[in-house]
Amino acid sequence: MLKVGLLLGACARSWKSVRMASSGVARRNPLANKVALVTASTDGIGFAIARRLAQDGAHVVVSSRKQQNVDRAVATLQGEGLSVTGTVCHVGKAEDRERLVATAVKLHGGVDILISNAAVNPFIGSLMDVTEEVWDKMLDINVKATALLTKAVVPEMAKRGGGSIVIVSSIAAYSPFPSLGPYNVSKTALLGLTKNLAIELAQWNIRVNCLVPGLIKTSFSRVLWEDQARLESIKAAMQIKRIGKPEDCAGTVSFLCSEDANYITGETVVVAGGAPSHL
Repeated sequence: MLKVGLLLGACARSWKSVRMASSGVARRNPLANKVALVTASTDGIGFAIARRLAQDGAHVVVSSRKQQNVDRAVATLQGEGLSVTGTVCHVGKAEDRERLVATAVKLHGGVDILISNAAVNPFIGSLMDVTEEVWDKMLDINVKATALLTKAVVPEMAKRGGGSIVIVSSIAAYSPFPSLGPYNVSKTALLGLTKNLAIELAQWNIRVNCLVPGLIKTSFSRVLWEDQARLESIKAAMQIKRIGKPEDCAGTVSFLCSEDANYITGETVVVAGGAPSHL
């Protein structure tokens, strides 16, 4: 009986350790002293990610095209006791991308994490009506800027022995939203960019993964959820019958940036309530 009691006690302690580890209790501040850049991070998914990374111990640099938005986000997060600074960054401008990286290096000595979240959607309608100007803007901001910003941070990550990059795509990459053709195409392109970068950057111990959010209630996605009929049609394809929240994405990104994910690269993680996600 004594042996049985000892065995049961050992099993209980082991199970408690597993539960604590899975809930994050065993590892506080998994991103302690990491330096993270998050683009388009003063609202919506980007803001939720920036907050979560800072809550998990990172020094976070937020960015947006407008100074007033940066100031508001920084004030809010600093008011929560988080290590957050910010700078204006239009990801389509080389000088802004350089300033974003330089800000992190000046304040914190380097860069460990990049979250590429910035995107635009200047067109609603038929693909046959898309102008060359719209195609250029969509691909410049949604695809090319991500590649160029990655290029800018790689030398800084390499100096620190590695890093983690998370590219934010969309469920539209797999299941195109009606009338948003160029946006859908640009988000599909990010899946391929993730795979290629993961291969090339592995030599510097830099991991590259992709977050694929479903329909998340943000100002950016307003065109999809304001119309009740369209919203119900989208929800019908989900297993979890609700629209997502920005916070639903944040924990997944923090995990991908942590040591717990150090054997994961080149992957896409879908956070979409069970919506179809296959090309």
